[in-house]
Amino acid sequence: MHWPITRECTRVWIPDPDEVWRSAELTKDYKEGDKSLQLRLEDETILEYPIDVQRNQLPFLRNPDILVGENDLTALSYLHEPAVLHNLKVRFLESNHIYTYCGIVLVAINPYEQLPIYGQDVIYAYSGQNMGDMDPHIFAVAEEAYKQMARDEKNQSIIVSGESGAGKTVSAKYAMRYFATVGGSASETNIEEKVLASSPIMEAIGNAKTTRNDNSSRFGKYIQIGFDKRYHIIGANMRTYLLEKSRVVFQADDERNYHIFYQLCAAAGLPEFKELALTSAEDFFYTSQGGDTSIEGVDDAEDFEKTRQAFTLLGVRESHQISIFKIIASILHLGSVEIQAERDGDSCSISPQDEHLSNFCRLLGVEHSQMEHWLCHRKLVTTSETYVKTMSLQQVINARNALAKHIYAQLFSWIVEHINKALHTSLKQHSFIGVLDIYGFETFEVNSFEQFCINYANEKLQQQFNSHVFKLEQEEYMKEQIPWTLIDFYDNQPCIDLIEAKLGILDLLDEECKVPKGTDQNWAQKLYDRHSSSQHFQKPRMSNTAFIIVHFADKVEYLSDGFLEKNRDTVYEEQINILKASKFPLVADLFHDDKDPVPATTSGKGSSSKISIRSARPPMKASNKEHKKTVGHQFRTSLHLLMETLNATTPHYVRCIKPNDEKLPFHFDPKRAVQQLRACGVLETIRISAAGYPSRWAYHDFFNRYRVLVKKRELANTDKKAICRSVLENLIKDPDKFQFGRTKIFFRAGQVAYLEKLRADKFRTATIMIQKTVRGWLQKVKYRRLKGATLTLQRYCRGHLARRLAEHLRRTRAAVVLQKHYRMQRARQAYQRVRRAAIVIQAFTRAMFVRRTYRQVLMEHKATTIQKHVRGWMARRHFQRLRDAAIVIQCAFRMLKARRELKALRIEARSAEHLKRLNVGMENKVVQLQRKIDEQNKEFKTLSEQLSVTTSTYTMEVERLKKELAHYQQSLGEDPSLSLQEEVESLRTELQRAHSERKILEDAHSREKDELRKRVTDLEQENALLKDEKEQLNNQILCQSKDEFAQNSVKENLLMKKELEEERSRYQNLVKEYSQLEQRYDNLRDEMTIIKQTPGHRRNPSNQSSLESDSNYPSISTSDIGDTEDALQQVEEIGLEKAAMDMTVFLKLQKRVRELEQERKKLQVQLEKREQQDSKKVQVEPPQTDIDLDPDADLAYNSLKRQELESENKKLKNDLNELRKAVADQAMQNNSSHGSPDSYSLLLNQLKLAHEELEVRKEEVLILRTQIVSADQRRLAGRNAEPNINARSSWPNSEKHVDQEDAIEAYHGVCQTNSKTEDWGYLNEDGELGLAYQGLKQVARLLEAQLQAQSLEHEEEVERLKSQLEALKEEMDKQQQTFCQTLLLSPEAQVEFGIQQEISRLTNENLDLKELVEKLEKNERKLKKQLKIYMKKAQDLEAAQALAQSERKRHELNRQVTVQRKEKDFQGMLEYHKEDEALLIRNLVTDLKPQMLSGAVPCLPAYILYMCIRHADYTNDDLKVHSLLTSTINGIKKVLKKHNDDFEMTSFWLSNTCRLLHCLKQYSGDEGFMTQNTAKQNEHCLKNFDLTEYRQVLSDLSIQIYQQLIKIAEGMLQPMIVSAMLENESIQGLSGVKPTGYRKRSSSMADGDNSYCLEAIIRQMNAFHTVMCDQGLDPEIVLQVFKQLFYMINAVTLNNLLLRKDVCSWSTGMQLRYNISQLEEWLRGRNLHQSGAVQTMEPLIQAAQLLQLKKKTQEDAEAICSLSTSLSTQQIVKILNLYTPLNEFEERVTVAFIRTIQAQLQERNDPQQLLLDAKHMFPVVFPFNPSSLTMDSIHIPACLNLEFLNEV
Repeated sequence: MHWPITRECTRVWIPDPDEVWRSAELTKDYKEGDKSLQLRLEDETILEYPIDVQRNQLPFLRNPDILVGENDLTALSYLHEPAVLHNLKVRFLESNHIYTYCGIVLVAINPYEQLPIYGQDVIYAYSGQNMGDMDPHIFAVAEEAYKQMARDEKNQSIIVSGESGAGKTVSAKYAMRYFATVGGSASETNIEEKVLASSPIMEAIGNAKTTRNDNSSRFGKYIQIGFDKRYHIIGANMRTYLLEKSRVVFQADDERNYHIFYQLCAAAGLPEFKELALTSAEDFFYTSQGGDTSIEGVDDAEDFEKTRQAFTLLGVRESHQISIFKIIASILHLGSVEIQAERDGDSCSISPQDEHLSNFCRLLGVEHSQMEHWLCHRKLVTTSETYVKTMSLQQVINARNALAKHIYAQLFSWIVEHINKALHTSLKQHSFIGVLDIYGFETFEVNSFEQFCINYANEKLQQQFNSHVFKLEQEEYMKEQIPWTLIDFYDNQPCIDLIEAKLGILDLLDEECKVPKGTDQNWAQKLYDRHSSSQHFQKPRMSNTAFIIVHFADKVEYLSDGFLEKNRDTVYEEQINILKASKFPLVADLFHDDKDPVPATTSGKGSSSKISIRSARPPMKASNKEHKKTVGHQFRTSLHLLMETLNATTPHYVRCIKPNDEKLPFHFDPKRAVQQLRACGVLETIRISAAGYPSRWAYHDFFNRYRVLVKKRELANTDKKAICRSVLENLIKDPDKFQFGRTKIFFRAGQVAYLEKLRADKFRTATIMIQKTVRGWLQKVKYRRLKGATLTLQRYCRGHLARRLAEHLRRTRAAVVLQKHYRMQRARQAYQRVRRAAIVIQAFTRAMFVRRTYRQVLMEHKATTIQKHVRGWMARRHFQRLRDAAIVIQCAFRMLKARRELKALRIEARSAEHLKRLNVGMENKVVQLQRKIDEQNKEFKTLSEQLSVTTSTYTMEVERLKKELAHYQQSLGEDPSLSLQEEVESLRTELQRAHSERKILEDAHSREKDELRKRVTDLEQENALLKDEKEQLNNQILCQSKDEFAQNSVKENLLMKKELEEERSRYQNLVKEYSQLEQRYDNLRDEMTIIKQTPGHRRNPSNQSSLESDSNYPSISTSDIGDTEDALQQVEEIGLEKAAMDMTVFLKLQKRVRELEQERKKLQVQLEKREQQDSKKVQVEPPQTDIDLDPDADLAYNSLKRQELESENKKLKNDLNELRKAVADQAMQNNSSHGSPDSYSLLLNQLKLAHEELEVRKEEVLILRTQIVSADQRRLAGRNAEPNINARSSWPNSEKHVDQEDAIEAYHGVCQTNSKTEDWGYLNEDGELGLAYQGLKQVARLLEAQLQAQSLEHEEEVERLKSQLEALKEEMDKQQQTFCQTLLLSPEAQVEFGIQQEISRLTNENLDLKELVEKLEKNERKLKKQLKIYMKKAQDLEAAQALAQSERKRHELNRQVTVQRKEKDFQGMLEYHKEDEALLIRNLVTDLKPQMLSGAVPCLPAYILYMCIRHADYTNDDLKVHSLLTSTINGIKKVLKKHNDDFEMTSFWLSNTCRLLHCLKQYSGDEGFMTQNTAKQNEHCLKNFDLTEYRQVLSDLSIQIYQQLIKIAEGMLQPMIVSAMLENESIQGLSGVKPTGYRKRSSSMADGDNSYCLEAIIRQMNAFHTVMCDQGLDPEIVLQVFKQLFYMINAVTLNNLLLRKDVCSWSTGMQLRYNISQLEEWLRGRNLHQSGAVQTMEPLIQAAQLLQLKKKTQEDAEAICSLSTSLSTQQIVKILNLYTPLNEFEERVTVAFIRTIQAQLQERNDPQQLLLDAKHMFPVVFPFNPSSLTMDSIHIPACLNLEFLNEV
């Protein structure tokens, strides 16, 4: 091997016995000719590695660290075994990645642990993606197969192979799940579920425990999934290969038989299995050879129940299941049959009493004697005669075992056939995808016939795999126009020829089987003789019965013992014939010969509607010595058919690897891994790739990666291909090391590593230059810093010395100053002492003089005071004497004057005039008083009379009561009265005692109350003190817990919001599911109409069918009428609990029930009376008078009835029209929404009553007229014969007292008014007598009518009084009963009962008064409404008259003068005819384009529809409202279904639907929605109908439209997201491209460039925002739309980040942060930042930060945990595992650091879901948004073609 790098520090791989390969590093440069290498191992040990100089075999070179952990092994620069093994180990152990690409092969390592990478979200993430874009996964392979099938229309195959326990079945199962999820099922029966349901059955009958696997599949299977033309799954089929039948009769140590045997034994105790006669599995020979019969952690009984359920699910009847279990149990009994050898050794026998043989024969329904005989004998047929020969013991055992194996094989084939029937479909198959789950290469210590067949099959598969890989390599080279050179790859055709060619191993084996005395040793000797010269065949040295075959994977030594027996599979014909004669049909059917045991195959896509596939192990024909096909021949044939099928399809390969034999999770055994990699062909793929140009780079990627190696002058060239050519020609001198393709550059192995080294050297040189410059700059900065510090220190030292000198001078000066001041202080103190002594002496002296002066002044003041008081007393005495004298003089003068006035008054009183003046008016007063006395006397008399009357009545009543009491007492006897009196007395005494006790208790209570009050006051004081302390403590606690409380409240609010969002989400999901079901129903209905359509069948119009299908909308609710109905409605509205609390409503209803009951009784009484009268009439009436009316009378009756009905019909129509006009006029005047329905209902009641009364009267008139006609005809017919007919005639309507002559005259009068043909001429000529007679009759008729009316009134009054009397009697009886009951009660109870009775009586009276008031109020409202109606009519009449007068005047004027009439104001209503409704919906909904209304008011269709609804409400036409709303909703659905991918149309109808919903709320009359309305808008409210239910329907429709809008927007954005957010370089030159592998040339990738940049997403969202704003969509909904879209961007980007190793790097994090900042800036620019869209991007923001953070220390781990709050633990660990350095200067994340993160995040309760749900949709909320427009201001453009709408 040539080494491109031979210098020190080169890393290499050397062989190691334990780890297979070990890494080492050169410590010394290698020179050509050196015999050894100086190496340093990873544990720092030095090793001298010898080299074979002659062969020049140097160790393998190790790849750069940047390439380690690649998704594709072909991306490695050095492709060899240690590089592959190391890459798989790093991915598996460090990153926990179980999938890795190796060219076209997916390598899957069994983790022995459940991983969360198979959910629905992962399936959706891989759906539609190219294979190389995402991380390796089984879903990626399945998606590639599905996509190629759909694009190329070619059948596909997925070949899953591997050792037992490597996970083949699980991988195949996940591939099936992917197809079922992505492809879906075309029918209701899910085929994938049925295939999975067949899994427990196939595992039970085909899996067993081996030394390597507890659930090893001992057969191969090929499942074909059929698809139709729309690529939906329609069916499936299964082939099986090489069932290991020998396991039925033999198991090695620590192995088991097939699971079904142990399951059946575990369930032997069930009642239905008693007849199987089974016991424990240890008791049977066939299940106990391996030792332990149980598996740890496996419950055979539970698994058996699953097997039975699977049988039932697949349609296997219970009887067939029992038969199957009988056959399986019979095999166990057959294996336990005891065979006894005879003495001669050539014969054997079985005991007739053998219990197992009896059970075997009984379970299979065969004869015991025959089976016993033919188990020990065989038949030999010659040309002349037939012999029966005995068999030896070994021959009998072999025959028995062969029979058991044959029975089990036939049963296995039967079950597989029935599974295929269950999975079969009758639909035509367009294409299929096959999943092959087949055993891998096997080699054991002892290899037999089964391992030979398995390895033979793997040789064939490997040959097909090698040719396919070679073919792909050739296609790639030819596509890129690279000179094709033949690659020498391993061709295993010689090995295959050794096995299957003429005179090969299989042919020699078949020939030996035909030889009568053939043995395994003879066959082995023939192999030695024939194939000893073959390079693939070897003979062991120490054995003559074994041989070695050199397979592609390894040498395998096969032991020839048993080959012939297993190949013959001998089953004697006699035993089979016995089984054919079984009395059980299933057993007999198993052994019937098949017509065609070899299954046919088909290739191509259209050869057949169904691929006919059967089990590859066909049922065996009865054993003949003639041309019986051997097992090897059958297996070779089925294998050829399989290879034909695989060659006709496009294969995809999955190689499953078992990492260890101990089944430990994430434990890697290199020895076992290398062994399987060699066996499964992965290394061969590597070798083929390495033989050519394994590394492929696109020109763009190569330029971006190695741009640093390009010289500056070369960058001036704009052609990147030319730049790449010049760079490679300068860097790599050997032109054979690379080739330039059409779109890629191809490199030989090792060249990418060489380029990486050059790039690293370039970077290292640049880094050194940068480091040199930076370090020099740092030293300069350090020197400047030191110099500045030195100068600063000097400056501070000099300052310090100067400050010390200044301090000394200041101290000296201070000392002098202190001395001076001290001396001055001492002198001052001496002076102060002398001064204070002088001052004290002066003070005392001056005080003595002042005290003397004060005493003298005080004496003088006291003398002055005494003088002042004495002089005042003397002055007061003098004043009092003067005042007394003045008063005496005044009294004398006044007395004199009064005497004079008295004398004058006496004189005046004696005069007469004075008396007259006094007596004026006294007479009037006397008269008035007299009148008043008279009036009082009259009043007194009347009162006395009334009193006497009342007293008399009361006395009479008292006497009557006394009599009744006496009568009652007499009836009861004297003793009860006495006892009652005694009881009353005792009750009185008890009552007094109770009163006294009560008083005592009240006193005690008052005392206790006082004490308690005192105690309460004390406690209140203590409580006040405690409250103060509590408040202080609370303040302290509040200060501490304020933050905690705020956090708790925030958490509670968040929880409440979350619950609300979840509830809304569930509801909207239900709406979404309903819309999906509705869509599915429409599709199914269309399909049914297409299927069922016949030539004579005519479809309904689509709009009609849609109306019929959607006609289940709620009807319009109207108000009920009547008191009882109102009460019932009130009860329904407020609920039963609240209604029960409303006593008034309850009593009102109760009273209404009583009234109805009374009315019913009255009607019943009247009916009984009427029946009695009728019966009396029948008895009195003679039978001769029962005369039938003749035909003329019937004719007259019919004619009269018709005339009356026509006239009454005309009248009723006129009345109805007038009433409607009146109601409409009143509705226009009355703006209140509650007034119109009441007036209308009242008028309807009046009309109804009038109509009923009219019908009654009409019937009476018709009967009367009929009687008149019949009587007249009888009178004319029998005038001469029977003159006294009037006395005998009986009238049915005799209660009306109508005279027969009067009826006849009335009839003639009617006839005269109708036709003027008859007159009264038959009486006299002039007719005067007739006229006089007619007048008298009319007068008599009037009088008689009055008399009858009075009599009827009298009868009614009598009946009413009787009813009142009966009611009073009933009430009196009730009162007597209650009185008797009260007498039996205690006094207190009597008082309480009396109070209750009084309360109920007052309540009833109150209710009666309320009802009376309500009736009066209703009458008042009714009269007011009628008055309004009449006023409206009068106003309309006046207006009409004025209009007519103006019209007349206008006509009278000259024609040249034109006077324009002023039109009425537009009321905001649009009128249309019912037949124009379809045209309205078509022009306004179905055919409307949003561009037509570009300049109009936003949401114009919604306003127009509401104005039409308002007019229908105005006219009270509920059918019109219902029809219009239903047609509108169906039309919108039809438009949305037609334009299901048009964002503009969907947004247009979302805005209009929401606006119509807002209009129905705004103008509903509900005060909650009318707060922002103007007075004009309140006039436009609905008057008659409550459309609440329709609002709910429109709300649901809005949710459906919103979901469709989001779906369209997501469909337009999703293809851009990954490219724009992750792949496009928003910051140029930031990201470097890593080497890519084989998968980047995936055949499913498009040739065009589908890359998008972030500006494309922003442009698209700008377009969305512009459309929604222009169409008037509510801003709140716009915010929710962008919140949903940003969540989708976040979910798709993060999911791709979690599934792509190539984008998890530091530069991607920088790009993500930049892109997110651009999106946030766009949100702020559009004022959408309040939508919460940024919060939905939080996981992506944290993921970008996680990519950029340091990932080394414990502090870094803590920072990551605290920062990544929106990411789950699995997501954080996944990103850390995926993190990939883009160059060698970055470091990988260590496993220890990831474990640290996991340890710190253990406390989190994160969901187990790895990916975000990209399909999740936030629940939408439609907030109420009223419009400021009024209906009368809206203009309808002419482009809508709505001329038939009339403005009202």
